[in-house]
Amino acid sequence: MINFTLKQLRYFEAVARQGHFGRAAEMCAISQPALSAQIATLETAIGHQLFERNARQVRLTAFGEQFAARARDILRGAEALSDMARGARGLALSRLRIGVIPTIAPYLLPSVIGHITAAHPQIDLMVRETMTHKLIEELGDGKLDCAIVALPVSEPAFIEVALFDEAMVLVRPVEDSTKPVPDMDALSQMKLLLLEEGHCFRDQALSFCAMRNTLPREGLDGSSLTTLVQMVAAGIGVTLIPEMAVPVETRSATVSIAAMGAPHPKRTVGMIWRKTSALSVQLEEIAELVRTAAAAHPAFARQP
Repeated sequence: MINFTLKQLRYFEAVARQGHFGRAAEMCAISQPALSAQIATLETAIGHQLFERNARQVRLTAFGEQFAARARDILRGAEALSDMARGARGLALSRLRIGVIPTIAPYLLPSVIGHITAAHPQIDLMVRETMTHKLIEELGDGKLDCAIVALPVSEPAFIEVALFDEAMVLVRPVEDSTKPVPDMDALSQMKLLLLEEGHCFRDQALSFCAMRNTLPREGLDGSSLTTLVQMVAAGIGVTLIPEMAVPVETRSATVSIAAMGAPHPKRTVGMIWRKTSALSVQLEEIAELVRTAAAAHPAFARQP
C-alpha cells in the first residue's frame, strides 16, 4: 500500500492552489525547503511527478490534476470527521475557525471576539480576514468553520443566517457638509471612490448607484476603507462606507458623514457555514453572539 499523510496532502493542495512554493509555505506556516521536501516525499511515495517546476511558476502535471481532485475530497472528508468529533463533545467549542470580510473585520471583530471568548473561555479561536470569494472557497474546503459576510452568497452548500442590516453612509469633504445630500442620480455623476475589484462592498455600492462595474475608474479605487476616507479628506471625491466603520475611519480624517435618502442603501450582514457541518448547533450559538456584539456596537447603539 502507498503511504502518505494528511499533512502531505495539505501541503500539496496549498502548492496546487497557490502555484508557488514560497506562498504555499507561508500559508502553511513552514519553511519553503521543508514544504518542498514533503512534496518530494509524496511524489516518491506515489511514484508520479505532481508538479512541473520552472524558474517562473509551478503547475500541475496531468496526473497532478487528477490527484488534486481526489486529494481535496480526502481533505474535506477529514475535516468532516473532525467536525463530527468536535460536535459529539457537546455544546462547548474547543476550536473555532472563523472568516471575516475586510469591511467588517476591523470594526466588529474586537467585540465579536470578546463575546465569544466570554462564552467559551477555553476556545482556540482562529480568525481569517479576506475577501468573500476566498472565504467561500476555504469554507467549502473545510479550512474554516464559518464566515461573517454580506448576504446573500447564494451557495447551495451553505446555511445563511442573517444577523443585522447596516446602512451605507456618504462620506464627503467637510466643506460640503452644508450642501444637500445627493440622491442616487446625482451620486452616480460624482467622482465616487470605491474599493478595488474583488470586494463585495464595491459591487454593492455600484449596484446602489446603478453604475456598471466595467466603467473606467483610473485612480478612483482603494485597497481599504481607510484609504478611501483619507482620499475624500484630501478632496479627491466622495465614497460610501458601512455605518459600523464611521467611528474608526473618522478619527483621523476631517470629513462629513451624511445619511443617504430613499432608497436607503444598506447591506445585510450574516454568518454562513456548511450544511453538512456537525457543529451547526454550536454555530447557531456563535451567530447569536455575533448579533449581540453588533447590537452593542457604538454605530448601532446611536440608532433610535
